[in-house]
Amino acid sequence: MLPSMPTDNAQEGPTTEAVMTALATVIDPEIRRPITEIGMVESISIDGGQVNVGVLLTVAGCPMQNTIQRDVQAAVSAVAGVTGVTVTMGAMNDEQRAELRRQLRPDERDIPFAAPDSPTSVILVASGKGGVGKSSVTVNLALSLAAQGKKVGVLDADIYGHSIPPMLGATETPTVVDEMIMPVPCQGLSVMSIGMLKESPDQVIAWRGPILDRALQQFLADVYWGDLDFLLIDLPPGTGDVALSLGHKLPNAEVIVVTTPQQAAADVAERAGTMASMLEQKVIGVVENMSYFDTVCPHCGQTHRVDVFGSGGGQAVATALSRRLGYDVPLLAEIPMDPRVASTGDHGVPVVAMYPEEPVAKVIDSLATRLASRPKKRRLNITPV
Repeated sequence: MLPSMPTDNAQEGPTTEAVMTALATVIDPEIRRPITEIGMVESISIDGGQVNVGVLLTVAGCPMQNTIQRDVQAAVSAVAGVTGVTVTMGAMNDEQRAELRRQLRPDERDIPFAAPDSPTSVILVASGKGGVGKSSVTVNLALSLAAQGKKVGVLDADIYGHSIPPMLGATETPTVVDEMIMPVPCQGLSVMSIGMLKESPDQVIAWRGPILDRALQQFLADVYWGDLDFLLIDLPPGTGDVALSLGHKLPNAEVIVVTTPQQAAADVAERAGTMASMLEQKVIGVVENMSYFDTVCPHCGQTHRVDVFGSGGGQAVATALSRRLGYDVPLLAEIPMDPRVASTGDHGVPVVAMYPEEPVAKVIDSLATRLASRPKKRRLNITPV
């Protein structure tokens, strides 16, 4: 009997290089970088086809632990020759966390979005009064931008009336790495709100002046947002302390004014746009929310548009701001009324995610496309002489 000869397709064991290449595809959900780049891979040992990987979490009890463990398991299991994977989870020590902070944020206390060469489009979503659906516009627009492949962050700057977390179903507490705060990953977005930091849901925030200003500074400078295409900031209604503070901290931010069709809302919406201009922020357009309602007539069977709250308010604001500010402020979108906007927000899955084919979602998607297709502008750091 002849001895068996080795075949060309004999399977060799995996190499350390192959395992590292696989691990480089595992992205930390909070930091949004490969775990191989940020010091999270502590060790790799290989015994035949069995691979043992040691992973260091940024902090013990990291809320993303199960996600990271699952992703590491899946990535390494796909390497040729691997027959089994064991993932051991540990945590970084103080020195490792400090090094991670230096790597991610070398310029401490600086607001990266305020830099003239920042690649992030910062958009403040403002309104003259409450109740016009500003927050629902913010979260749905953010999800539409993310669905188009953009990296999007959402900052809930409505300190007293923070409603972004429940609208997105965000229940996690932000992770803190050596005094650097990680935004909560949620539905493809990076989210931060004072509501995520409260000790209890019924805790009342009663900040004014310097304390409020410091909180906003912390949200912008101490939160590691990463490389975003868009940062949407949900402002409180009106022209108070938050709008004033962010005007000074983000001079290159742009503003979208949200209103409803009735004249009473339009009049106060103009003030929000005017204040933005006073702070040298450009108003890029007006969004008319709850613009109309489509209903099927029981008599003729045709679909008719019903202007529940009147009509023309959004265009009136756009026209008034164009005249007052000296440049074109367009009416960007007329978002129809749909009861599902409220119900889906209450369940933590906004309407563009749950009902993407409905007219309200289509209008918001068109608004996102319009914003995403704009050429990026750069502020030149030049002082005229």
